[in-house]
Amino acid sequence: MTLSSARSAVRAGVLTAALAALLCTAATTESVASAESPSARPAAVQADVPAGVTAGVAVFDRRTGTFTEQLNTSAQFRSASVVKLLIALDVLWNRSPDALSAADRARIDTMLRGSDDAAASTFWSNNGSGAIVDRMVTRLGLTDTARPPSTHPGYWGYTALSARDTVKIYRHLLDSAPAATRDYVLGGLRQSTRCATDGYDQHFGIAGSFNRPWAVKQGWSGFSSGGCTAPAAAAAKAGTAEGGASAGEPAGTAAPAPAGADAVDLSRPALHTTGLVGEGDRSIVAVFTLHPGGTSYGKAYTDIGRLTRSLNVPGASRPAGTWVGTWGSGVRVRTQATTTSGAITTLPAGVEVLVGCQKRGQQVSQPPYVNDWWAQLPQYGGYMTNIYLSVPENQVPGVPVC
Repeated sequence: MTLSSARSAVRAGVLTAALAALLCTAATTESVASAESPSARPAAVQADVPAGVTAGVAVFDRRTGTFTEQLNTSAQFRSASVVKLLIALDVLWNRSPDALSAADRARIDTMLRGSDDAAASTFWSNNGSGAIVDRMVTRLGLTDTARPPSTHPGYWGYTALSARDTVKIYRHLLDSAPAATRDYVLGGLRQSTRCATDGYDQHFGIAGSFNRPWAVKQGWSGFSSGGCTAPAAAAAKAGTAEGGASAGEPAGTAAPAPAGADAVDLSRPALHTTGLVGEGDRSIVAVFTLHPGGTSYGKAYTDIGRLTRSLNVPGASRPAGTWVGTWGSGVRVRTQATTTSGAITTLPAGVEVLVGCQKRGQQVSQPPYVNDWWAQLPQYGGYMTNIYLSVPENQVPGVPVC
């Protein structure tokens, strides 16, 4: 019996039962055509929301001035780091980016690009905490946005936000904000780093579903591990990522929370993707999601990716490749098809990845499996061993050889 056939025999009994039960990963693949135009696919009647997920979705086509997707657009979600858009705009209100101190400019840069929590907490504490949200609600005419509930006044990540209000925020940036502010804020969002400063992989949703150009501000809350390699300074707070508790509260008594703010769900894991897609920032996309308690980051990352890919987003270009589930934790993406080459990042456990092609490389052993095939991941610019792909053979069916 050949190694490949022996491995298949093992997987028939082991992979289906053990991996499906133990790792909770779907062994499915999904092929995507390259640079797919909106006209090449039928308009979605409604966003395809994965089972168990609660979602609020809005997609606005700036060219036609119409929504192509609307689902629970007024539903309030805890914002997680999406509120950093309002924090940044408040700092810049009636002030040019050039007028910022070097320290504040550095904080906004890392807050927008790397979703830095410490920077957000500094602005939150120094600029009035919930009053920041109150000011921005009035300035932008937001209807569903509210400061954190009265039980958590210091947690900026618990600000209530909806999909339709998020569209209003981006429309303000694009159409009403001074050009210097628009270019500065969107420039930061266009430079979103894959690994956030707290060690979470933040290129899910919009960033994973569409080719550039895009600009994104993501949010996550309620997860314990998010892939990448957390800096030593951030590792200690990984368990409360994006919670947003400030180190201290400003003097005085907080104003009462607006009606409805105290009812926002603070318990279920939250994952949000928001931003601009396409040439000329044609589409504004806002996807807010809540997941069942105990959902892993990789599972939520995969679910919001599938939801975002189902949307009708005018001007979007979709990356070519095949989406494949993975299993295992601590799986590294490397510069070459060897375990000795440099590690680019670590995948969130059980996440779906886009495979562009595959080739033979260093043989890897993970008993009872042995595999010398490696998958090229175009969105990471590197390779992972096929041994951690949820497919029954050494090679991924239908994926070309590099």
